[in-house]
Amino acid sequence: MTPAQVKPTISPELLNQSDIRVGTIESVSGVANSEKLVALRANFGDHVRTVWAGMKRERANPREIEASKRYSW
Repeated sequence: MTPAQVKPTISPELLNQSDIRVGTIESVSGVANSEKLVALRANFGDHVRTVWAGMKRERANPREIEASKRYSW
């Protein structure tokens, strides 16, 4: 897999407009009838959310990111 290119630096003003949250991915499951989507159950401490991500083809085992705190939205 080829890593994505690093994007250019953004201004502090634009960064201040962003809402970035970091959570723990509690579970990863496939989405029925989809070749790309997985459902990620993410715990943000004060709430839990399901996030769909098109990463089924990117990883041999998408469940390897469970309990990971490296991903944010």
